[in-house]
Amino acid sequence: MTCRVGLLWDSPLMFSRLIEDCGACCEMVNPYMLASPFWRGRFVALIVPTGFANPAYSNLLPALRASSGRIRRFIKSGGRLLAFGAGCPREDAYDWLPFPVTYAFGYGPRAVRFTGESRYTSLFAGYDLAAVECDGTFPAHGGETLAVSASDEALLIEKTIGSGTILVSSIHEYPSREFLKGFSCGDRETLF
Repeated sequence: MTCRVGLLWDSPLMFSRLIEDCGACCEMVNPYMLASPFWRGRFVALIVPTGFANPAYSNLLPALRASSGRIRRFIKSGGRLLAFGAGCPREDAYDWLPFPVTYAFGYGPRAVRFTGESRYTSLFAGYDLAAVECDGTFPAHGGETLAVSASDEALLIEKTIGSGTILVSSIHEYPSREFLKGFSCGDRETLF
């Protein structure tokens, strides 16, 4: 079992400490590394934090778009990707993913209801499901809805491509420790 995560952001985040505290090695991947065709990394999972499309917080979106082909290959070859809410009113904030996702920005607490059984619903473990802070919803997408709001707006979606998995969530909180321990570890690392 190997536990290695690439955390995609412009500068170091406290989030990396949580990932490491859950037993995984966490490597910061800045936009320059991500968009460079010469940079290579090996990870079990990649995580794109909340606010990635908001230019007030990050310059990550152009790099994600520039590396969309590499992201697709990473997932297809067995990698895992967790992308949080874009944090800005851009419907096209997820156009770098290998499947369609439309985003509707809207910050606030939402009641969360699971649509079925999935190991990935542990993302919300320990949270009060009656009021989880979210930064939007996904009105249209090409994945499977795992969690919805009280008004049936998608809050967590999953898409399997090849041997890998993509999760897109609008939760505006850190994922649970239980989730991170499972998501960050696998039988092997995948080349990015």
